Amino acid sequence: MTIGLGMILPVRHGHAVVHASRRGCAPAGQGMCTERHHQPGKHGEQEQAAMAAARHAPTIAPGPSGYNCPMNYRHAFHAGNFADLLKHTVLLALFEALKAKDKPFAYVDTHAGSGRYDLKGVHAQKTGESELGIGKLAVASGLPPLLWSLLGHVRAINDGETIRHYPGSPLLAQRVLRPNDSAQFCELHADEAEALRAVLGEDTRMHVHKRDGYEAMGGLLPPPEKRGLVLIDPPFEREDEFRAIEAALRHALQRWPTGMYAVWYPVKQRSTVQPFLRWASRAARRVLCAEIMLHPDNTPLRLNGTGMLVLNAPWQLDQALSESMDVLARTLGGQSRLTWLAQDNDA
Repeated sequence: MTIGLGMILPVRHGHAVVHASRRGCAPAGQGMCTERHHQPGKHGEQEQAAMAAARHAPTIAPGPSGYNCPMNYRHAFHAGNFADLLKHTVLLALFEALKAKDKPFAYVDTHAGSGRYDLKGVHAQKTGESELGIGKLAVASGLPPLLWSLLGHVRAINDGETIRHYPGSPLLAQRVLRPNDSAQFCELHADEAEALRAVLGEDTRMHVHKRDGYEAMGGLLPPPEKRGLVLIDPPFEREDEFRAIEAALRHALQRWPTGMYAVWYPVKQRSTVQPFLRWASRAARRVLCAEIMLHPDNTPLRLNGTGMLVLNAPWQLDQALSESMDVLARTLGGQSRLTWLAQDNDA
């Protein structure tokens, strides 16, 4: 059954919290905390421009197609933030589902990045986003197993109790994949690809390609293992990013219709995301949408929430994620949404 996008309601809720004490936050009743991703909240024009420049983040506005305009996203500024926590929670759940069978699987990451990020570095310190993400999760209690697992992987790449480094998806995959599994990482930028090779070391399961991830899917799919997962985690720097994702997925599903595909996306205005979700609801038999919302999705000036869309989602993925989504949302001061967009479509 396919659920119309207009019918989607939040099925898991935390409690929304407005933070007004941190730098970049307006007093209560005058806007919400905006030190999340790119743009500050409502300030004077000069102050807003200065803050935006400091974060290398232009104002985002809907493009003519209804999709988002570029975000100028560099992950070093945002590592360990709430978007990373959602992405990696879903990723770990998908890895667990794949590992339920003894047969090896392949993992393909289309926008891999550098693999490890310094939360005390100049980029991360400019935004402080990790403090409101992994910083909160690290001191939370009563975490369910999936979140404990994520926190354990983060602590494992740090010395002592202080969390200075946060793993990118490739490093997380390296820690989780079994000896017979394999991974293909695509990174277009030479310095990032070289840094990723250094992080992964001489692991023969891990393969780094300096190439465009969308284009590479045509050559890497289907993998020899015939089962596995593709993560599409683009920077949303291009005006037509959602359209590019659709085109890549359409081609990939033709080549490998049984593969699992997970897509990370930002949520600013709901109207800019809905066309993509509508398309995805018809693209595969089982499509699950998982979102964490920190603010109402009604302004393009900040990252209000984040989502992970899973095509060909494994059976009972919603049950595997439900408790962790609830706890993560409460810990971060937001709300969770976990919705089947399609179940048993004739895609």
